[in-house]
Amino acid sequence: MNATQTGLLTGLVLGLAGAFGGLSAFLIVLVLGAIGLLVGRALDGQLDLNALFGRGRDR
Repeated sequence: MNATQTGLLTGLVLGLAGAFGGLSAFLIVLVLGAIGLLVGRALDGQLDLNALFGRGRDR
């Protein structure tokens, strides 16, 4: 399992542990899963945070 998969799985598990049941739990799991996915992709080097935040561009 790479860091992207681990980050996504961690976010989903934390979301399930933090909230259980209903629409609000679904939204919490969705948000935490997306955050976990982004962190995992950044750790894998598949997400360029400099491009995302506008740093490192030639002007």
